[in-house]
Amino acid sequence: MTVKLDYQWHLRKVMADRGMFSTTDLIPPLAERGIALSSSQVYRLVVERPERLSLKILMALLDILDCTMDDLIEPVAVADAVKKTKKAATSGSGEPPEGLGMLAPKRARIRGLDRP
Repeated sequence: MTVKLDYQWHLRKVMADRGMFSTTDLIPPLAERGIALSSSQVYRLVVERPERLSLKILMALLDILDCTMDDLIEPVAVADAVKKTKKAATSGSGEPPEGLGMLAPKRARIRGLDRP
């Protein structure tokens, strides 16, 4: 089993701790720092976990909310199960295993075609 690193995004919680309950509360402070985001972009930033994030935006959020990266981003280790490939069931001699009987694919025959 391998360990895969992941993270949890706590922007909404940190905003609530600072008395900011609306996602649009971030738009003016971001604009003061030279970052122009639409209300839908700010909404996605707050509500969803960002896959990519500009360092300028991250630094602005840390400044606006007076917090550290540890407050916003929590690293999480996720166990990733190793996938095994399935092999066709045979008894070792190439025959189907017991219980399947003679269930084997048959070659299709095409009928009704005129062949020269």
